[in-house]
Order: sequence, then structure tokens, then C-alpha cells
Amino acid sequence: MLDKKLMVMINSDDPAYFGGYLNKNLIETSKALNLNREDIKKLIENSFKSSFLEKEKKDKWLKKIN
Repeated sequence: MLDKKLMVMINSDDPAYFGGYLNKNLIETSKALNLNREDIKKLIENSFKSSFLEKEKKDKWLKKIN
């Protein structure tokens, strides 16, 4: 999906119940798919871009990523 330039990201749903916390999900997905640094960076960027954060906060976090 990343190769097709789709807006994909890693999420967690009810981590206390399912045990899948965001960092763990990202690490495990990265290992399973053999993602490189740029792929991981893109997933994180997409997470912020698709979030409900105010634009100023999104921009602040996106600058930290880059």
C-alpha cells in the first residue's frame, strides 16, 4: 500500500484489552514487513496528517519527524 502511495498508518484499538499498544504495533509491523526507515517515517507522517489535531500541532510534529 505504501508503494501505491496510499495514506496508510499503524494504529491501536483498545490497547488495554487487546494488548496492542501503538509502539508495539509499529515495531511488529515493521519487522513483519521488513520496512525501511523511510517506510516507517511515512507511516508516522501519515498518522499525524490524518489525525484530528489542529494544523499548528500537526505541523509542529511533522517538523520533528523530518
